[in-house]
Amino acid sequence: MSQQQHSSDVSIDAIPVDGANSQSAEVEPEDVPEEPRSITQALATEQPPTNPLVALKAARWWYIHGKGGTDPVFQWAIEWVCHLATDRPSDINQFESFLDYLVTVGFADENAALR
Repeated sequence: MSQQQHSSDVSIDAIPVDGANSQSAEVEPEDVPEEPRSITQALATEQPPTNPLVALKAARWWYIHGKGGTDPVFQWAIEWVCHLATDRPSDINQFESFLDYLVTVGFADENAALR
């Protein structure tokens, strides 16, 4: 009962991975599938997800399709997961960089609109 996957359509869950567009650094909001988009937007709110696996889904998508390990969404999602796992305060500067990046790629017109 195995399913054959094409090399351009690889995924470990319902979030698709487009290998042809990996680490493109040019992310358009409309190119982000619904689940990573909604998780990304939730990470910017005052009540972000409290399940680390949810945040890691967004981190994975942005790592693959964004700027890799330097992608601000990836970095913030990992920072948030570390906060959830250790209960240490999160880095506010990294959060601000994350919000600035979301504005830059077009998720909102200004940081305040994300919260």
